[in-house]
Amino acid sequence: MIRFKKMLMGITFLLLGSFFHFSASAQSLVFNTQDFPPFSYKIKDRVCGPAVQIIEKVCEKIGVGCVFRLLPWRRAQQEVKEGTAHAMFVIGWNKARDEWLYFSPPIMQTEYGVFVNNSNPLEFRDIFDIKGYTVGVYGPSNTSRSLEKIKAKVGNITIDLQPDDESGFRKLDISRINAVFSNKDVGYAMIKKMKLNNLRYAGTYKSLNYYIGFSKQFNDKNQVTLFNAAFMELYRNGTIKKILSEHRMQIAVIE
Repeated sequence: MIRFKKMLMGITFLLLGSFFHFSASAQSLVFNTQDFPPFSYKIKDRVCGPAVQIIEKVCEKIGVGCVFRLLPWRRAQQEVKEGTAHAMFVIGWNKARDEWLYFSPPIMQTEYGVFVNNSNPLEFRDIFDIKGYTVGVYGPSNTSRSLEKIKAKVGNITIDLQPDDESGFRKLDISRINAVFSNKDVGYAMIKKMKLNNLRYAGTYKSLNYYIGFSKQFNDKNQVTLFNAAFMELYRNGTIKKILSEHRMQIAVIE
């Protein structure tokens, strides 16, 4: 668990009553994301979603502009690694990412779980409930890596890796696979988008938090800390909760 509250309380006062700017080279912060509804998506030419609204509020508070780019995920990450973008969102935490990214506080809570066809009576409570299944998943991704860990424990699971979220749900709808392992919010968004009436959520595997990740190589740590402190001010005054509630999403508990 990444603990931000104690770390940030000592510097939050720097934001109060002052007008803070990042360095001249970062007067506008560039945030990369992918097409990942309901968290990030495009309406016409505008990148939208709850994480975008949260980042806009933080940037407004610290007095910097923010630019959002929705790209194929591999390219989005590569640009952050190369320094042509400052940060990427929304992402889960893992050790590999922690080596090269500074993380924001958790900006929302979500969960991974299992979707099945309505004809399947499964109530998913244990990973062995999907033994023998062919399970679709988007990847490579944190989601697919979680499913690989499940397979390592269960053994008899066939992973049907897909390059996008839609493909697995489309195959499940016509019973070409037994289940889809997915972020719950993403799954419901896919079902709504594709107007699939034959699928349901069978149960939760685990809850997790989503973050913003800033390149360690191309961002000053103190500046990222101030960004995070501004986020915490908005967290404490209820702004973050209000934004997420409007999207029917869950606020993360920050200890």
